[in-house]
Amino acid sequence: MTNGNPVRIGIIGAGFARTTQIPGFRDCMGARIVAIASKNPERAASVAKEFEIEHVANDWRELVAREDVDLVSVVTPPVTHMEMTLAALDHGKAVLCEKPMAMNAAEAKRMTEAAAEAGVLALIDHELRFLKSRRMMRSMLTSGTIGAVRHCNYVFRSDYRGVLDRPWDWWSDETMGGGTLGAIGSHVIDSFRWMLSTEISAVSCMLNSQIAERPDKTSGTMRRVTSDDEAKLHFRFADASLTRNATGAAALSVVESGSHENRLEIYGSSGALMVEETGELWHSPAGSGTWRPVQVHQDPMAPGMRPASWSRGFTNFACDIIEALRQGHQKVEGAATFEDGYRIQLVLDAARLSNTSGRWEKVEQEAGAEGRRQAQ
Repeated sequence: MTNGNPVRIGIIGAGFARTTQIPGFRDCMGARIVAIASKNPERAASVAKEFEIEHVANDWRELVAREDVDLVSVVTPPVTHMEMTLAALDHGKAVLCEKPMAMNAAEAKRMTEAAAEAGVLALIDHELRFLKSRRMMRSMLTSGTIGAVRHCNYVFRSDYRGVLDRPWDWWSDETMGGGTLGAIGSHVIDSFRWMLSTEISAVSCMLNSQIAERPDKTSGTMRRVTSDDEAKLHFRFADASLTRNATGAAALSVVESGSHENRLEIYGSSGALMVEETGELWHSPAGSGTWRPVQVHQDPMAPGMRPASWSRGFTNFACDIIEALRQGHQKVEGAATFEDGYRIQLVLDAARLSNTSGRWEKVEQEAGAEGRRQAQ
């Protein structure tokens, strides 16, 4: 990988991978997708033909063991992430794992420690970090543009699961890791941690399933939905260089009609910043009573992708991953590491506990794998 040879990629999953990971990696110089695996062999074969991927593995175990795979991209339901990731690491492969990282913090901790022992590049796919607008927002925060942060809001609104006859699938099943809290909430938590350079110290959460049943794909009979399609959260942040007694809130839904929204707002002592799904960035100086646009160049999007912030972010992220591997590096600047994934999972676990207990729950703050190694 360090002598001008292409980075050879194996993809596990043929759903989200088809619309995002595969087009993104194909757009990178020095990358080649050599194999794909899926629980649905026919689907894998169809995607392989569409994108001219040479090998369709019989199963994911065959893929992670292939000698011609340098990077394994795990794009499957969360319940499968730990087993697949540990197997890939055991074979010495670099890993890109979809979010949420795992089913719980215990799994995420095990994955983080295994990645540290393997000494390979291991990242979580929080691609929104690679949007120019969000990077500009973070730069403005750290330079003191809005002073000390007081409060953050996150709004995610979509109706893509709002159709009543949408079939039951893994997303409908909490035992598979489905639901809005994991899928969208993990991005929210990562955005807050990364933007503010601090940890979430406590969380309050209310989850709901607005659509309680969905038809089975095969039989058409109704099956109970056990995952959430709506999440309302409140956060308290640890004091840090940007935060003093700061709080946050998030309203997340995948069953709300209206225009799609993916908006992050940060309010400080001398103004506010807001970034939208479109990539537009806004600044409101304290007392101005208005939002003023901040000029940011639009991010590119790889051919074949669906227009979305995730697509633009992954287009940038994918090529940074490939360049890092070509240079023999084990990190990508600004990317979410497995340690970040573990920290996010601690908050997700506390949020689920809060939903059950009806109380604010503290987020465990013990040192993660990297911190433990440094302390030894």
